Amino acid sequence: MFKISRRMFIAGAAGAALAAPTLATAADWPQRPVTVIVPQAAGNSPDVLCRIITDKLSRALGQQFIVENRPGAANVVGMQAAARATNDGYTFVFATSAALVTNPYTIKNLSYDPLKDFVPVAMVARSHHILLVNPDVKANSLAELIALEKADPGSLSIAVDGPRNISGLIAQAINKQAGTKMALVPYNTISNAVQDSISGRTPVTIQSASVVEAFIKDGSLRPIAVAGKERIATLPNVPAIAETLKNMELQGWFMIMAPAGTPDAIVETMSKAVAKAIAEPDVLERAPTLGFEMEKGENVAPAGAKKFLAAQHAYTGQVLKDLGIEPN
Repeated sequence: MFKISRRMFIAGAAGAALAAPTLATAADWPQRPVTVIVPQAAGNSPDVLCRIITDKLSRALGQQFIVENRPGAANVVGMQAAARATNDGYTFVFATSAALVTNPYTIKNLSYDPLKDFVPVAMVARSHHILLVNPDVKANSLAELIALEKADPGSLSIAVDGPRNISGLIAQAINKQAGTKMALVPYNTISNAVQDSISGRTPVTIQSASVVEAFIKDGSLRPIAVAGKERIATLPNVPAIAETLKNMELQGWFMIMAPAGTPDAIVETMSKAVAKAIAEPDVLERAPTLGFEMEKGENVAPAGAKKFLAAQHAYTGQVLKDLGIEPN
């Protein structure tokens, strides 16, 4: 029988160790370019925000952070690619709230699990959606809009980007809580939705702040509420929907995620670099023009982001259940 000597064993083990790929540690990471997948088309607001952040990361960490757009199938294409990526600290994903907490309840047999296939790195921003009306609508607040609709049920229609997208979900939640019957009119293109609201054809709409900023300024559309629990800096006199309707927290947001199993030390290093990047004055100044408010506080750290994600996952699931929305 062939016997392996101690010397041969040690030599073989040493050779295997040299041949094996080395996992990066926080001390030497990154040693090569890092990919950040964006499950959105190039040029839209989330893509622009991600590129602003990755530019900061490239400068701070000494390696290029490359944005890779993987749009399609309601974020599924990009999220699936990120879930299947090697968890070595060289692939991240700039995930939307839709990808993380809406898709699990609206898409049957979803090809990724946002809670199991990823680890949160940092929550980076919230997106602002605004409830607006045509100037001829005799309502200056959400409460007045509700009263107006109830006086003539079904008389108002609201332009949204689809019944399962953020504006459509907000509209349905308003109808559910307020007992109104505003008819949802889904649009394939945002520009058509906005133009129909300006013309009065669809007199109410919910749109991203960046899309309607100019129309608010010139008086073509009147803002009466903002999505979420808090007012926003760019429209301080416009109440949050939650000021009128309780527990209305539906809002868009963005989180940087890593494939599950990515070394904790790398996740922490990345999170700290992101936190520094999104707190820089030029980023804070640019974000509102894109319709975003940069996140701050505990949600920017991995533990806080994980807690926030779990809470939003449960909350969104309950909202969709209450609305009777099931996966298809």
